[in-house]
Amino acid sequence: MPRLARFHQVGGPEVLQLDEVATPVPGRAEVLIETRALGLNRAEAAFRAGQYEEPVLPAGIGYEAAGIVRAVGEDVRHVGPGDAVSVIPAFGVNDYALHGESVLAPAHAVIAHPSGLSWAEAAAAWMMFTTAYGGLVDIAGIGEHDPVLIPAASSSVGIAAIQICNALGARPIALTRGSGKRQALLDAGAAEVIVTGEQQVAAEVHRLTGGQGARVVFDPVGGPGFADLTAAMAAGGIAVIYGALAAEQTPLPVGDVLGKKLTVRGYVLIETTAIAAKLAAAIEFIRHGLETGVLKPVISEIFDLDDIVAAHEHLESNTQLGKIVVRVPR
Repeated sequence: MPRLARFHQVGGPEVLQLDEVATPVPGRAEVLIETRALGLNRAEAAFRAGQYEEPVLPAGIGYEAAGIVRAVGEDVRHVGPGDAVSVIPAFGVNDYALHGESVLAPAHAVIAHPSGLSWAEAAAAWMMFTTAYGGLVDIAGIGEHDPVLIPAASSSVGIAAIQICNALGARPIALTRGSGKRQALLDAGAAEVIVTGEQQVAAEVHRLTGGQGARVVFDPVGGPGFADLTAAMAAGGIAVIYGALAAEQTPLPVGDVLGKKLTVRGYVLIETTAIAAKLAAAIEFIRHGLETGVLKPVISEIFDLDDIVAAHEHLESNTQLGKIVVRVPR
């Protein structure tokens, strides 16, 4: 019987276990995938901890996977048995669970494996690049020479944001708490790196931009540091907030918002994935980038499925640069 990563109570990584389950049978618009690699995300850790959506226990887990199609529902035409595919996170976290050996995915979220990618890269690509595309391209409309501030730049979405900025001629300015990741972020394509624990963000951004400030902020953190970001922004800029990693409250810096006529915009991934035209545009942009090499997932660590708890522990350590992937040995 195939194994599925599940948790029977909310909590830390230790609540995860590999349960043997019956091989699922695809419904009319579903695809059965024999997985080869799984991508880990902060949303899954928050779900497991009871901080995202309320889980229906025992709950499966997992937004991203890549593998081989083993069966399809009667309404599925675009993929078939034997095809190599990957899955876009375009469904509710309680509706499907991809972190297992044989899993179901909704057909609209399953696409042919992009050429030239390893299993690990295919499993890593879609959450990071779709999230960054929706915030930076669809909402903020970044363009040539736009200074873009990217807090938590060493995360998988942060790395994706750097690459998308470079693909469109924008200027990615990476923010990181300590100096240990400075060179790695420069190597990943950041135009500049600001170490927030050592440098004053607003002063450094204004120095780097000749006093202009950043037109775009792409922030998954929030918290008290958000005031430093608005102080660093240009007049008429937009701050796209797509997460709340900080435990503290996020103040609204009213003086900067009014004085600079800033836009503060919340963004969730479903805005991109739930609308067919937006999702199609994102897939086209990302697939082209992956196939030409302009976009490339950065893999931090690869764990085996048996070590799923250790993989989640590493995710929560905040020491990685890029994506954590789980391999499914065959």
